[in-house]
Amino acid sequence: MSSSPVPGTGGAASEHDAGGGGFREPLLANCACDDGGFHDGALAAVVVANSAHGGGSRAKEKDAVKKAKDGYWVDVHHRPAVADVESGGGDRPLLFSNKKVTAALLYPYRVLILVRLVAVILFIAWRIKHNNSDVMWFWATSVVGDVWFALSWLLYQLPKLSPIKRTPDLAALRRHYDDLPDGGGSILPGIDVFVTTADPVSEPVLYTMNCVLSILATDYPVDRLTCYLTDDSGALVLYEALVEAASFAALWAPFCRKHSVEPRAPESYFQLEGMIYNGRSPGEFMNDYRHVQREYEELKARLEMLPSTIKERSDVYNSMKAKEGGAHATWMANGTQWPGTWIEPAENHRKGDHAGIVKIVQSHPSSEAPPPAEGGNNNNMNPLNFDGVDTRVPMVVYVSREKSPGREHNKKAGNLNAQLRVSALLSNAPFTINFDCDHYINNSQALRAAMCFMLDAREGDSTGFVQFPQRFQNVDPTDRYGNHNRVFFDGAMYALNGLQGPTYLGTGCMFRRLALYGVDPPPPRRSSDVEEHGHGGVTVDIDTNKFGNSVLFLNSVLAALKQERRIAPPELDEAAFLAEMTMVVSSSYDQGTDWGSSVGYIYNIATEDIVTGYRIHGQGWRSMYCSMEREAFQGTAPINLTERLYQIVRWSGGSMEVFFSPYNPLLSGRRLHLLQRAAYLNFTIYPVTSVFVLLYAFCPVMWLIPAEIIIQRPFTSYVLYLVGVVGLIHTIGVFEIKWAGIAWNDWWRNEQFFMIASMSAYPTAVLHMVVKPITGKGIHFRVTSKQTTTTAAADDDGDGGDDRYADMYEMRWVPMLIPPAVVLFSNVMAIGVALGKAIVYNGVWSAVQKRHAALGILFNVWIMALLYPFGLAVIGRWSKKPGILFVLLPLAFVVIAAVYIGVHFFLVKFLPFMVI
Repeated sequence: MSSSPVPGTGGAASEHDAGGGGFREPLLANCACDDGGFHDGALAAVVVANSAHGGGSRAKEKDAVKKAKDGYWVDVHHRPAVADVESGGGDRPLLFSNKKVTAALLYPYRVLILVRLVAVILFIAWRIKHNNSDVMWFWATSVVGDVWFALSWLLYQLPKLSPIKRTPDLAALRRHYDDLPDGGGSILPGIDVFVTTADPVSEPVLYTMNCVLSILATDYPVDRLTCYLTDDSGALVLYEALVEAASFAALWAPFCRKHSVEPRAPESYFQLEGMIYNGRSPGEFMNDYRHVQREYEELKARLEMLPSTIKERSDVYNSMKAKEGGAHATWMANGTQWPGTWIEPAENHRKGDHAGIVKIVQSHPSSEAPPPAEGGNNNNMNPLNFDGVDTRVPMVVYVSREKSPGREHNKKAGNLNAQLRVSALLSNAPFTINFDCDHYINNSQALRAAMCFMLDAREGDSTGFVQFPQRFQNVDPTDRYGNHNRVFFDGAMYALNGLQGPTYLGTGCMFRRLALYGVDPPPPRRSSDVEEHGHGGVTVDIDTNKFGNSVLFLNSVLAALKQERRIAPPELDEAAFLAEMTMVVSSSYDQGTDWGSSVGYIYNIATEDIVTGYRIHGQGWRSMYCSMEREAFQGTAPINLTERLYQIVRWSGGSMEVFFSPYNPLLSGRRLHLLQRAAYLNFTIYPVTSVFVLLYAFCPVMWLIPAEIIIQRPFTSYVLYLVGVVGLIHTIGVFEIKWAGIAWNDWWRNEQFFMIASMSAYPTAVLHMVVKPITGKGIHFRVTSKQTTTTAAADDDGDGGDDRYADMYEMRWVPMLIPPAVVLFSNVMAIGVALGKAIVYNGVWSAVQKRHAALGILFNVWIMALLYPFGLAVIGRWSKKPGILFVLLPLAFVVIAAVYIGVHFFLVKFLPFMVI
């Protein structure tokens, strides 16, 4: 459940086929490298494999696009292999390269921004000078709107003057941290991976377990990786699903390592067509593949049966203990009562009222005598040959924080902070990364890529977090509702990369633990500082008022300040330690501390991500943006328009809450770069623009009024100015499309969805902020429902087509959809009436009036084009054939024009006094 505060935007066809069931044979091509590239000698095999499924041309097109994208970027400098940095440990490597936009593209881009700024100033000055209008209040409001548009555009555009692309050097990382001359193991630092889930119904268990499995099988040292699943519902079904997933991981993880498969989420992997195999024995691979797929299908069946299994088990235990009386408990497989929520709610066991739970599902692989995961790993019974393959599985922990009625639990931010504290006691890795449960690791090198930025000799020590772009696998090929948001992820984020770095976007972000603890970034390292103080000479107050009253946690903070590697795991069988872990996830632990303000993820704002990133940037840390050729992570997006807009309401409303909070970008953040501050300011005020967009969108009502109404005289000059300043925006957009490497469809979908959101979600968010001082309630945190249809099915129409996007064709009407519906209908009416008037008054209108009519209709058509995806949503399942609107709309125009003409002549003949 992503919390990105920025409005989303076009897509490409999914690699995954629609059929989830049954077994399919993979296409084999003995060619993949660990870094996702291809051996030259195996290129033919790839072409054959892709061609078999019509992918040859797509592969060539992708290569051409990649070359074109790279052609607009040049290296900032030629860097040496190693930088001599005095860090107490000798030379430190340079682990990423910097690229900037080529001067031939960058300087004209900057000039165009300046030209548009001048044009906008002249336009506003001209409007104020020619203040002649039929409706003066509307004229004044529109001038204010134009000034606001100009300010909003400037805040959006100025931070984009110097885009930077950074590419991780995975080979250098392996050379310096893995392939050591003494033959020792990897010296990469530890990573704690957080997976958050709130509801096993809205967020299907299968999604969550695929996220976990992709983490357990990723390419990172097993003993330096720990996976924490935090279940905010306290449901037994998620714990037992995690036990099942950990058991299956003992087969899945070594299979992935042995055959270097991608992606390492089994649901996505087994749906691939034309997969690329990296190995020397296709026959052995096919045997392994079939066995693992059968085991995965059995896992899915067990996960699907878990709710009924738990209920049946609980019914048996409850019937056995019925004579003893008491509530109907929910029972675990080992015969003990589940301390979380019960199937039949009871006091202290209902949603929002249950005990805190911390359970070690899979022990750390370095434990001398690790307790087996419940459900059993059965490594000795594994029929596959894993000789020479690391068969270990990283540590897995289930966490559910305590919930108590009457206490504020601080939503996702509180959930993440609970994970942060538990992980400090168990593994205390210097780096953490969090995922929403509907995301998974799509590129097994992703965690290593983030490490390239964190460990780099130049800016690694001052890098507080590394943000990856959000990518989605379930979006329709045309990206009707702008889910991919590539204009933002591949445009604005590259731009911020040239400042202090991208903002935190809720998921797929690696943090330095010390940055989350509110520690300032270190000064340039010196050997003496490292030896004496650990964290670059920085001293930190460690007290209970700041971090809480857990002595073990305070000790972990001191350890984090002094070390850059994972500490040894504690003794897990000590009752006192288990009690301490439960205490740090209690509902009252945060009270009276700095958690949620200057420590951890920020509370009391719906978009905890943007404000947490802002707080870290304000302390002087920088961030890095990491995009990879093979997408690092993939997730599931809400493709239903209503769910998509609810998501936007939460993001935009939370962004505005930041403006009215102590984290206002104008007033706080002592070490924030000026242009970085402008970017954050734009993030917090952009929804206000919708008020004026909505006002302009209702302009077509002038055609529905008998008398001609002119908002701005001279009208022709006004329209020409308007076309000029709008045209310059799109000309600048052409340059951004070039250096960001996005497609025209992405850019156009961004324009369309901004218009739709500006008439629905953004005004709703603004209204929330207006009434908040009265009601005292902020933006409602609502878990976005995820689409569960992943298999091909016949359409309801009986045409046997692909129904994987069935959810997109369902229209659920809610109040915020009324304004865009009214705007759409008024535009259809306006164009029809305008055509009718043109026929009725042919020979009567002057040349000026005809010109006004043509320009007015042009404005109507432009709004209609922007609202086209909303029009498709309105017609529901008919929109499976999007071209239908090109028939329906002209037909509607003709019908309305005919009705207008008929009514006009009726009035002329029978009621002439009503004709104006």
